[in-house]
Amino acid sequence: MSNKKGRTGAVRKKGLGKGVGSGGQGRQALEGRGPTPRAEDREYHPAAKAKAARERYEAAKARHQGGAGGGGGRGPSSRKTDESELVTGRNAVLEALRTKIPATTLYIAARIEMDDRVREIMRIATNRGVAVLEVMRQELDRMTDRETVHQGIVLKVPPMEYAHPMDLLEDTLDRGETPLFVALDGVTDPRNLGAIIRSVGAFGGQGVIVPQRRTASLNSASWKTSAGAAARIPVARASNLTQTLKELKKQGLFVVGLDGDGDVSLPGLDLAGRPLVIVVGSEGKGLSRLVTETCDAIVSIPISAVTESLNAGIAASVALYEVSKLRAVEAAESAAAE
Repeated sequence: MSNKKGRTGAVRKKGLGKGVGSGGQGRQALEGRGPTPRAEDREYHPAAKAKAARERYEAAKARHQGGAGGGGGRGPSSRKTDESELVTGRNAVLEALRTKIPATTLYIAARIEMDDRVREIMRIATNRGVAVLEVMRQELDRMTDRETVHQGIVLKVPPMEYAHPMDLLEDTLDRGETPLFVALDGVTDPRNLGAIIRSVGAFGGQGVIVPQRRTASLNSASWKTSAGAAARIPVARASNLTQTLKELKKQGLFVVGLDGDGDVSLPGLDLAGRPLVIVVGSEGKGLSRLVTETCDAIVSIPISAVTESLNAGIAASVALYEVSKLRAVEAAESAAAE
């Protein structure tokens, strides 16, 4: 039997034991991180941001409707939106003050050029107890729209109030006048509204009717364009213009719409002496279908072929002038016959 010592590296192990392979070492990696989270559960995913926004909106709506939901919660904010309107320009501000339109503050530019209008404005405002503040012109520029020419004077008034069309008719009949109204169908420029209000006042009309939606509103731009006529001529708001026109027809008024393709010519209009509503559409789309079907007549204004159309303010002014002229002629003939 050899008594040689075993060679290094030749020792035989009694047992291999448990082998450790790559599968054992990477088992956790092979198991992965679980199922992929939904998009709305991933913090930086657009869907998650949209979900958070929805939750904020629902929470805000719940606070607005029901106040604080639990102990320590905050109630609705007490901050209110300032819905006041700004009347700009010396003529518009002076007319508003003359007609005693409610006003809260009069802003006058520092070192303004004084004239008779400014002096009367300051006198009326002081007598009525309206706060008068002298500010820099840059502040007036900031308060008003970029396109607004304020002439260094701005009057802050509460939100404009609209009359009801039937109240407008009732007041006109109570004064013994023959109704002459202008209704706007799709006119969205407030400057056109202001120009129409001015024309209504100039040619003996009693009011303007606007729909509740998709129309110009009675704001500072329309006030300025009307040169203060908005203080004297009421503007009525109709929740549904077509239904309002039908109701006015039931009350004995005739409804005529202005359209370039009308089959009745404006000069010598037979209906001029009757209680009348003149409907003006937008320059681009004209009268809507439902309003057109409601009108008793569609009237056209003769114009030169070189001009495609008239804007709403000019068309209304021409129609009002013609009606006013025909009514004056009729009144003169009636007086002569007596």
